[in-house]
Amino acid sequence: MFKKLFGKKEEQVTVEEEEVKAPVTGELVALEDVPDPTFSQKMMGDGVAFKPTDGTFVAPVSGEVVNLFPTKHAIGIKSQAGVEYLLHIGLETVALDGEGFEAHVKQGDKVEVGDKLVTVDLELVAEKADTISPLVITNEISSLDKADPQSVVKAETAVLTVHTK
Repeated sequence: MFKKLFGKKEEQVTVEEEEVKAPVTGELVALEDVPDPTFSQKMMGDGVAFKPTDGTFVAPVSGEVVNLFPTKHAIGIKSQAGVEYLLHIGLETVALDGEGFEAHVKQGDKVEVGDKLVTVDLELVAEKADTISPLVITNEISSLDKADPQSVVKAETAVLTVHTK
């Protein structure tokens, strides 16, 4: 309040490094191993992917839901550090037109790490598409450190460290 009264500019917090948690429980997979060239060739951005063993997807970072596709198969989150993440649940899942997907957030919602985003019927998706789920960064960053392929637990296992400067 005093800053507004006395005309001082509010200082913006600059985060130089951001830790990203697994959005789902399962296996961490190298993005290059995703059987879709859009992701494996990093056309959408760099990141990692997951073979989920659980159908509950949670926020991997704290931030704002900037995009929830009408088919609920993909979610865009802008983190507090300004990094833009795209979580794409399954491959070829846009064709399911939302079948088997239940969203728990909407565009504009603020989320914290671990907040439930979408629940997915993995059996249905496995029958009609592929459950492998990429998480990519869609804007420019300085560098990215990735965890090695391993078993991961949603909201607990660190999978990426993003360097913004």
